[in-house]
Amino acid sequence: KDRKELLIEDCLRDGLGINHTNLLATIADRCNDTIKMVVDCGCEFVPNHMLFEGGHSVPRSYEIKAGSGSGYIRPMHAELKKIKNVVIRTRAKFDDFIVSDDKSEVLGVTYRSGYRFNNKLVSDDLENKTGKSPTVRAKLGVMLAAGGFSRDIWFRQIQDPRVVPSTDSTNQPGATAELWRETSRIGCAQVQNDWIQCTPWNSPKEKGMGLGWTFSQSGAAEFGLWVNTAGKRFVDELANRKVRADAIMVEQNKGLRAVAICTEANLKSYNVARPGMLKKLLESGVVKQYKTLADIAADYKMPADVLAKTVETFNKAVKDRKDPEFNRIMNPEQVPLVDGPWYAAEMSPKVHHCMGGLVTDMQCRVMDISTSKPVPGLFAAGEATSGVHGAVRLGSCAILDCLVNGRIAGQEAAKA
Repeated sequence: KDRKELLIEDCLRDGLGINHTNLLATIADRCNDTIKMVVDCGCEFVPNHMLFEGGHSVPRSYEIKAGSGSGYIRPMHAELKKIKNVVIRTRAKFDDFIVSDDKSEVLGVTYRSGYRFNNKLVSDDLENKTGKSPTVRAKLGVMLAAGGFSRDIWFRQIQDPRVVPSTDSTNQPGATAELWRETSRIGCAQVQNDWIQCTPWNSPKEKGMGLGWTFSQSGAAEFGLWVNTAGKRFVDELANRKVRADAIMVEQNKGLRAVAICTEANLKSYNVARPGMLKKLLESGVVKQYKTLADIAADYKMPADVLAKTVETFNKAVKDRKDPEFNRIMNPEQVPLVDGPWYAAEMSPKVHHCMGGLVTDMQCRVMDISTSKPVPGLFAAGEATSGVHGAVRLGSCAILDCLVNGRIAGQEAAKA
């Protein structure tokens, strides 16, 4: 059972109340027709399966069959190619805006064609001048959908000094801060840039996003438990991402590691939703299989008696459907962790999502900081904007935010 108001309540609770509720209401109101749109484009969801993402009160997240954003991008890309006069340019890096003489209106952009990233991922490649610099005149408007700045080492650290340069990111190399720099230069309003979300469930054995998170989140967080290498639980496994990532960082500062544990019996939904994934993770060594719980303790150098007691206490909470230690919501399908085979994987936080960005109105028009009015000709959607998620983004809400507001921005630009 779910309702619009409950989604908004969940987002506000973990967003610390700094979410813009009008924007939250919009993504709730427009979610069903947005899902219909992507299905009409050919996107396929896992049938009869709802993810119970961290921070949510109920299972409410559809899971794309592809298991990644490619499940949305490729079908929509194929649809775009069918439309006459749509030109898609790849390896094209945004450089600058073209504005009117009085600087009140955005008329187009300058971009870099044939751009190549260097290998250092420093700042946003400011000294890299590869490629040519053509310009594009915008007839109806410029839409900004540039994602966040997770890979911009300098920019993210001035927002939050705790995100040190050595912290990995789940994002691709182009997740840099050109948009923040250039929209600042032309006077666009930005808020909440210092709220940067780390994922709690990525594997330190993989670079970037990897695949290990599918086990640690969709398997062990939903149906198993998380422990530190002292053999104890340390967080609600279904809390929001910030709570869990911060908790892991606290354990790491103590010299402890975080480990996700699950049993074969509790991976039924995971194996149905992601066929073949567990085998792939076992082959890569990201996840390991064990005959007994004591084998996990030995491999991670945990005190076996402490880990056994932790699992015993957790199993009682599963049976009682009540977790007195962390007040975790128990997934209805979860059963006690008793018989092997057992599975375990280490986790370490990585920079994932930037909650801050451009201020937009209900028509996804970017707001001018000096006039409090929309900048003519400029629209934005997705992680490039701010306000929807507040301090913490709940899992899967970003895709909804991007798709809903991307549609609104496109519809409004078409009216221009």
